[in-house]
Amino acid sequence: MAFPQTRMRRLRRSPVLRDMLAETSLSPKDLVAPLFVRQGADAPQPVPSLPGVVQHTTESLVKEARRLQGLGVPAIMLFGVPETKDAQGSQAWAREGVVQVALRALRHELGDDMVVMADLCLDEYTDHGHCGLVRADGRVDNDTTLELYARVALAQADAGAHVVAPSGMMDGQVAAIRAALDGGGHDEVAVLAYAAKFASALYGPFRDAVDVTIAGGGDRRGYQQDYRNRREALREVALDVAEGADMVMVKPAVTYLDVVAAVRQAVDVPLAAYHVSGEYAMVKAAAANGWVDGPAVAVEQLVAVKRAGADMVLTYFAGEVAEILAA
Repeated sequence: MAFPQTRMRRLRRSPVLRDMLAETSLSPKDLVAPLFVRQGADAPQPVPSLPGVVQHTTESLVKEARRLQGLGVPAIMLFGVPETKDAQGSQAWAREGVVQVALRALRHELGDDMVVMADLCLDEYTDHGHCGLVRADGRVDNDTTLELYARVALAQADAGAHVVAPSGMMDGQVAAIRAALDGGGHDEVAVLAYAAKFASALYGPFRDAVDVTIAGGGDRRGYQQDYRNRREALREVALDVAEGADMVMVKPAVTYLDVVAAVRQAVDVPLAAYHVSGEYAMVKAAAANGWVDGPAVAVEQLVAVKRAGADMVLTYFAGEVAEILAA
């Protein structure tokens, strides 16, 4: 008896059939847009290494957030660029610090129409460029830094952040922040932990965007995770969940799809992945040279991150891809 030949392509013969049977979907609601706000700026400042990305004024930030909300993007992640820096990074928790001013403006304009997240770290605010206080021997002082993270969390929550997102990879940061928020009457503010943040070479354009240079040509490999390790990432995630993280993140995204998939299998909390500045900039550069179809590659990469198990993707492509998906 002859059996019919298997023809997998029967299920690919038309766009409607392919869409109907697609195993992974991507929509604007899956995206979070990282946005930068610069203190003292009188006009948006382009970031040369991130084509299409700017350091916003507070006014242009609010306008862009409203535009993204109109496209169906549900959330933004806010980063600040202060006018002054010091060894402690004190502008990170100052009431009139750049992020706190921006948070109040965003919440005044948007209320609860959009989820406003605030990156919680010190590197944008320290004159040495590290994510915490630096000891005399040049190493970051983990435990003293936690005290400052707690102050930043309260300042951001007071200013209206729905979500605070600790990104410094300090041991115990989630527990310290959760305790501070709960003790300060902000028990409803969520914590999105950068739980598996790798010491990656893909952060260069981001550092341009926030005007960060690590003193003495140093790096963050002493506290960010070694990119050669996956099992360690699962331990980091488990610790953050145990400390009270409401959501966790893997950063970078496309280069770490195996980690995204492993974390998805390990925990049930919402999972974010950060499609970082270098991943974005490479697509933009290749597209500018006519080597790839930039928008098509962007969508393909973001679908890959969703396919690996992420519930949401932070990406500088958020607005551009939302427009594509709405077309």
